[in-house]
Amino acid sequence: MKLLQGNVLRSAGTVRNYEQALTRVAEYAKAERVTGGLRGMDPQQAITYLKHRGQSVGQKTLDMERQAMQAMMWHVSAKLPPKERLPVIKADTAQVLKARAYTQAQVERVASAQSHKNALATRLAYAAGLRAHELHSLMPVAERGADHRPALPSKFQGREGQRYTVQGKGGLVREVVIPNPLAQQLSGLRLAEPMTFTDRGVHYPKYYDLNGGKTWSSSFSAASTRALGWSAGAHGVRHSYAQERMSELQDQGFTRAQALETVSQEMGHFRPDITETYLR
Repeated sequence: MKLLQGNVLRSAGTVRNYEQALTRVAEYAKAERVTGGLRGMDPQQAITYLKHRGQSVGQKTLDMERQAMQAMMWHVSAKLPPKERLPVIKADTAQVLKARAYTQAQVERVASAQSHKNALATRLAYAAGLRAHELHSLMPVAERGADHRPALPSKFQGREGQRYTVQGKGGLVREVVIPNPLAQQLSGLRLAEPMTFTDRGVHYPKYYDLNGGKTWSSSFSAASTRALGWSAGAHGVRHSYAQERMSELQDQGFTRAQALETVSQEMGHFRPDITETYLR
């Protein structure tokens, strides 16, 4: 997988996830004495594995392992013809879904239990729907433009503030809106020179003396437990953004489908079905 990083796979996070997934497949190949081990598996053996694995894991895990094997068979072992895909196998175990969104009042209580840099990161993530690692890559849009992607006129409608960009999954650079008071606080933390920050084995550009990634997410979870008695994880504020923006846009007269497409673009999903998972 590391041989594919930067060439076939742009995201180091995806490489890491695929490596973890293929470790499980390799263990199976060894136990079943597959000729040639992991690299020797053919598509039919992969399907057999997925059906077996689907009896004990959820759909998300099963899909990740299917995608990892598919990438390996395309680019490493050449067991799968180009553009031919492994079939989607349904997991027998239903994925347990639970609400993760925080209310604005709860976010403020969490932020009040954090240090200044972590608290600002919490408020920024909540206000702009940021992933933990995206906090490192915040940069004014005038200094780094967003990648070209479809955008509805409703994108960011009703939200006032300063335009920034962040580097998200797969290296995608997208635009976000930071409320003016938070943008002013952020500007006071601008580094004289940008630096590279490594979080969970992935390298990110960093332009502000602001916490993000695992440092911030760990702080958030601990502060949430102290302030609220429970934690849904730092990613919960991204769920909050999705749900609150849906309500805002529908209150402005947009249909649910229009609002969902808009929020999908704002969050960097560009697929409404992914955004749907944030609305539970």
